[in-house]
Amino acid sequence: MQISQSPFGEFDGQPVELYTLENNNGVVVKITTYGGTITSIVTPDKDGNTSDIVCGFDTLEGYFADEYKTNSPYFGCLVGRYAARIKNGRFTVDGQQHQVATNDGPNHLHGGVRGFDKRIWSVEGTSEDNDSVSLTLSLDSVDGEESFPGNLKVVVQYRLTNDNEIQIQYHAETDKATPVSLTNHTYFNLNGFKDKVLDHVLQLDSDRYLVPDETNVPVGEEADVAGTAADFTRPKRIGDAFNELPLGFEHFYAFNKPVGTLAKVAEVHEPTTGRKLEVMSTEPGTLFYTGRYTSDNLKRESGDQFGQFRAFCIETSKYPNGPNIEGAPKSVLHPGEKYDETTVYKISWA
Repeated sequence: MQISQSPFGEFDGQPVELYTLENNNGVVVKITTYGGTITSIVTPDKDGNTSDIVCGFDTLEGYFADEYKTNSPYFGCLVGRYAARIKNGRFTVDGQQHQVATNDGPNHLHGGVRGFDKRIWSVEGTSEDNDSVSLTLSLDSVDGEESFPGNLKVVVQYRLTNDNEIQIQYHAETDKATPVSLTNHTYFNLNGFKDKVLDHVLQLDSDRYLVPDETNVPVGEEADVAGTAADFTRPKRIGDAFNELPLGFEHFYAFNKPVGTLAKVAEVHEPTTGRKLEVMSTEPGTLFYTGRYTSDNLKRESGDQFGQFRAFCIETSKYPNGPNIEGAPKSVLHPGEKYDETTVYKISWA
């Protein structure tokens, strides 16, 4: 196990660092302080060949290229203050209505114009022992930033273990009631971008998803997945659903498990490489996204080709538009409460 640091460029006159976490099994995870972004995850496959299995760039400049900024796919970053969409950019907390940026048509998306993904995170510390290495990042979001109420202190720890787990722990505290939903926006392709993700086999611990309105925002209605293309309660090839859903998935699934309990919520297997991704989370649900909007002109400097349906996201989080959905679990953080959530991505190959 080891962790190392190297310079990754400069943003807004501040240095950006890249941290490389390695375990004893050939898994290498790279994380930059710009956006707390996972830029790379390299793993072996069943034949011992190594590949990068996530979308990202090997230089900071990749995240500022015109094509990337125009497409804005949020590769690998930490998203906040509130992940996904908020209807019309409006919500009410403590009896007061707030208007935040509408940066996705009429709606708010992923924290606004300058969300947590476009900030440099401070390094709180690193650790290294026989079983794991970790990187702890922090960010202060001041009262009124992106028009959200409250001074919010966020701490996120990335930990890589010798069990090939990437553990992400999210902590936050506020001095005013405020919507908070933090997630990581990594895009995975377990075949190492040799092809699209249609042959990946997915199972989700969810029997329902939130129905979006005409502007692609959930407003409270839920749909049962039974008998539909969106049913992954049993393992199913992702591409089998594309006959009915030609644009793939941008579905928020509500988990069956109790909210706040760390439990396995998803498993994805890629037959040709033998790679498997298991996801455990305390969160109430996940956005399952298969990259319908990802530009085919995006690629890693090494040549790995990104694009539509060439990667998937499992973005565990609070409900999209949660502050405006009655009964949505834990969408607003209050003073004196502690935001404490964990998501684990476990990789294996056989």
